[in-house]
Amino acid sequence: MENVVWFLTGNEGKVHEARHHFATLGYEVRQLKVDEGVVVEPQASDLETVAQAKLQQAMHHLPSPSSMVLVEDAGLFVDALNGFPGVYAAHALNTVGCVGVLRLLAHLSSDDPVQNKRLRSARFEAVAALWDGERTLIGHGVCPGSIADEHQGEEGFGFDPIFIPADLDEHGASVAFDVLGEVSTHGKTFGAIDLATKQRFSHRRRALDDLLRQLPHRP
Repeated sequence: MENVVWFLTGNEGKVHEARHHFATLGYEVRQLKVDEGVVVEPQASDLETVAQAKLQQAMHHLPSPSSMVLVEDAGLFVDALNGFPGVYAAHALNTVGCVGVLRLLAHLSSDDPVQNKRLRSARFEAVAALWDGERTLIGHGVCPGSIADEHQGEEGFGFDPIFIPADLDEHGASVAFDVLGEVSTHGKTFGAIDLATKQRFSHRRRALDDLLRQLPHRP
């Protein structure tokens, strides 16, 4: 097995994050770039199906058949909208955007902060899929939280400015809405906090951690 992992993504920030995680096991991460439209995202109802389809396509662009390749897919699932936008998060972002999601939930609000979070509950999910040259490994990550009443901050990307993550306990696990955790954004969205704090909650980080637990250490 080679030590190089080729990451199919156009986002250099994701490559930097993955490089940091894989280095702990002795793997080097390099960005795999292909022309726009070469890898087609399938219409599917779950993230794992989308990730595996992208992984199969990415394998045709590797330096050698035994090379390792990584793909990642994520989505925002809003409970009051029956999981919308889910796997279609990128399309929803480009069409209705953050403002559109806020409008869809405008009728759901409460003066009780805890009840408001329950009414507007949502979660970010991520799947990291890796072909190690012989088999496919899948890592899953979830960050529960809620949709804010209004747009907050300009940090991050995508739906970050409208998503408030649930607090974390002393072990880094998410807690219920009525519990004040050891780590909290105090009602701030991902778009209103710094990157280092966001990483403590990140669904993408959790997916990578889950994936790395399945990989052997390399010398």
